[in-house]
Amino acid sequence: MNGRIKKKQIATQVNAFHLTLTTEETGCPLCMRPIPKSQRDAHHLIPKSRGGIETVILHRLCHRQIHATLTESQLAQNYSTIDALRAHPEIAKFIEWISNKPIHIQAAIKKSRDKGFL
Repeated sequence: MNGRIKKKQIATQVNAFHLTLTTEETGCPLCMRPIPKSQRDAHHLIPKSRGGIETVILHRLCHRQIHATLTESQLAQNYSTIDALRAHPEIAKFIEWISNKPIHIQAAIKKSRDKGFL
């Protein structure tokens, strides 16, 4: 391998290593719980469809809740930081609920009735 593909592969490995270190040290930035390897999801703070490139590692359920609650436009315009996400009423209610659950919990996430109307 050479050129562009090799560079992309190396960059991916470096990013994966960096994300592994930060999530093992701090846990999920949304719910503040440790993230098991099987439950890690990368979340684009600004959706890729809106030009975003920065990602954070979240619990799979936290990530699913974000996308069940907010549209990509809402994420890009008003909720492009962890602090903004934590301040959203439905996300805050979810965080309160999940904060005392086991880290391997499996739960159904329902699409918000208000999605797209905030």
